Amino acid sequence: MTFRAVILGLLGAAFVCSYTYFNDWIMRQTMFVGNFMPISVYGLLVLFLALIYPLWRKIKRGGGLKRGELAVILVLTLVSCAIPGSNLLRLFTPALVMPHRYERTEPGWKQQQVMDLVPEGMLVDISADESTVLDGYTRGLKEASDKLSLREIPWRAWRGPLVFWVPIILSLWIALVSLAVVVHRQWADHEHLPYPIVTFTKSLLPEDDGRPSPVFSNALFWIGLAAVLGIHFYNYMNLWFPRVLFGTIPLGVDFSSLADLSDTFLQGGGRELLDKFTIFFTVVAVAYFLPKEVSLSLGIGPFIWIFIAGLFATYGVGVGGWQGTWPFGLQMDAMMIMGAYFGMLAVLLFTGRQYYWAVFRRAIGLRTEDEIESAAVWGGRFFFAGMAFFTVYVAMMMGLDWMMALLFGLGCVAVYLVMGRLLAETGLFFIVVTGTPATLLWALFGARALGPGTLFLMFMMCLILFYDTREALMPYVVNGLKLADDCNAKVGRTAFWAVIALMVGLGVGIPTTLYYQYEKGVDVSLWKIEQAKRPFNETISIMQRLDAQGQLEEAGQATGLARFKEMAPHRNGLIAFVVAAGLVIGFSAMRLRFTNWPLHPVMFLVWSTYAGDSFAQSFLVGWFIKVAITRLGGAGVYQKGKPLMFGLIAGEMLGGMLPMIVSLIYFLATGGTIPKPFSIMPG
Repeated sequence: MTFRAVILGLLGAAFVCSYTYFNDWIMRQTMFVGNFMPISVYGLLVLFLALIYPLWRKIKRGGGLKRGELAVILVLTLVSCAIPGSNLLRLFTPALVMPHRYERTEPGWKQQQVMDLVPEGMLVDISADESTVLDGYTRGLKEASDKLSLREIPWRAWRGPLVFWVPIILSLWIALVSLAVVVHRQWADHEHLPYPIVTFTKSLLPEDDGRPSPVFSNALFWIGLAAVLGIHFYNYMNLWFPRVLFGTIPLGVDFSSLADLSDTFLQGGGRELLDKFTIFFTVVAVAYFLPKEVSLSLGIGPFIWIFIAGLFATYGVGVGGWQGTWPFGLQMDAMMIMGAYFGMLAVLLFTGRQYYWAVFRRAIGLRTEDEIESAAVWGGRFFFAGMAFFTVYVAMMMGLDWMMALLFGLGCVAVYLVMGRLLAETGLFFIVVTGTPATLLWALFGARALGPGTLFLMFMMCLILFYDTREALMPYVVNGLKLADDCNAKVGRTAFWAVIALMVGLGVGIPTTLYYQYEKGVDVSLWKIEQAKRPFNETISIMQRLDAQGQLEEAGQATGLARFKEMAPHRNGLIAFVVAAGLVIGFSAMRLRFTNWPLHPVMFLVWSTYAGDSFAQSFLVGWFIKVAITRLGGAGVYQKGKPLMFGLIAGEMLGGMLPMIVSLIYFLATGGTIPKPFSIMPG
């Protein structure tokens, strides 16, 4: 790990966190991050290694960046992708200022006095200058063509909530990075997980001696790249010149009419699933590298769920909510997804129990017979420290009792850990979790035991820390540590600099986002803005329900361990949770017992989610291609086909990246004219 690699990695993190808002919300292009394989980062990587790196090496006479250095740069850049988009800043700033506007426009808020539940410092202080802090945020402060000065941004009003939230965010992230260091050796060396995205990344990186990767001299790689890039770039050109070209090349077929063949499938939502049929070449290629049972399970899972939902609908039972609404409400599908995640967590802990027990014993100073690398031991210590700080700080700043703060934090860690496992084992780079830790605690304790105040605080923490999980931190770190380790970079040191990259990203991303928002204002009708209502509206609904039951006054009076005496678990919700957990554990046991067991339990983690629906057909296509090639051509032909699949991924990354570059040039050349939006991944 060299000094220049660290500096370039931190600069990459700063670039991602400063440019994402401009790309996503001003130019409206393909999401700059969007998932765990961001087109921006991987597109630039392909562009650099295919075109720039060979020239640079010739000029430098072999002195270009080495394989390990490129890996470190990539890791530090990737971990910062958790900051500017869906995982944090997409919702962070609206959540801290927009409630003041909704207090004026939502009649139920004043009636229920829901703003009284907000702890001091949680939201932006608008008392000194409401017109600038609040109205300036929604309308913009820029006048005519004048450039907005940095001094005109009301930084002082944002100081309080940043002090309130940033330590909470960082302590959880430090715990997650540390836990990734703990599990790394177990997953990478003991269980030999495939890490498909890392496999692709390493195929592009230069050799240890600096020579370009042999994949760039393989004809199949360039055939795959050219074909996919040609399709995407043609469709992009057709967007600009529809009268010149011959129409868009379709990347899918609408099969929704086939849903009419089965009433059960139709009632379960089959028409919507078949309407989403789109080929994502990256997913097809990832499926090619997976064990056949994994890609098959990810492909058929959503179809099985549709039939289950249809069966329930036939008997008048919906798979939606019993109480509340998405994302916090008690819903059958949400509780089943939560159950599947915790079932998988149980499997992971059982599988690696000896190793994890040894690591955490060493972390607290106890001796063990097993040899444990120092990075894992220190990872365990920093995990304990991060969770302890998170619990104490949340309890102090929010007034949330320590037990609920700890349970909420552990719930976030548990789900994010399983997400990291899901990416390492399946390469599923787009993961959206249904349900939240607050949902699970609500189902376990009941609204009366928790009280509206506690539920509101957990809903707010979900809005900031756990909402749209497509860009969550943990999967980036899990993949990053594997890449660094395979490229001979020290895991512990890489994790340390990853934390520094997160700090740099926050230091750049927050002020940059606020500047753009105060310069141009925000569209209050956007989904990301309106989500600031969710914690308040859900809490009002709970208050009204408790009031109707005559329990509002006494709700939430118990604290600490006394809450267990007041528990009133949601029966149906916990049944759904236990059933899903049982399915995951049962299928995992079958895979261990029978070598030819055809399905993988990851199916239950994605089968009712938007991400699972979006990629199901592409996984099936990739599964079919692999089965056909291995049966007809054997292992030799399968190995020879890998460069073609690498080319498909590289072509799709460039197919999204090049329109971003063209759009930026157009924006600058035309004096700020917004280019036409173009997207190739789910939004």
